[in-house]
Amino acid sequence: MARTVLVVDDEPLILELTAEMLKDLGCDVVTAANATEALAKLKTDSRIEILITDINMPGMTGYQLAQKAKERRSDLRVLMLSGRETDGHGFPMIRKPFMQEDLARALKHTTGLC
Repeated sequence: MARTVLVVDDEPLILELTAEMLKDLGCDVVTAANATEALAKLKTDSRIEILITDINMPGMTGYQLAQKAKERRSDLRVLMLSGRETDGHGFPMIRKPFMQEDLARALKHTTGLC
């Protein structure tokens, strides 16, 4: 049974590409365009096991989203994405741009594969 991943990115193309990569890796994917939408989906979808979020987003950063998400669901696994930041603030991180192989490797070593 596939694991469910919530992907959050304010860039529609990055969001779509990341979701497609995850689907190709066997994941069930839920997407959100911002942190507020992501928190709402986490509240209503108990299947979500992994949060993959961009760090630099308007309104609420990925760091803030991860903290709030972990407060609500301590068992949630988190992976940060960024093209600018170099520190995941305690969370594993993958640098943009990345290939599907990079994403698979990061999942394998941090959250577990789908």
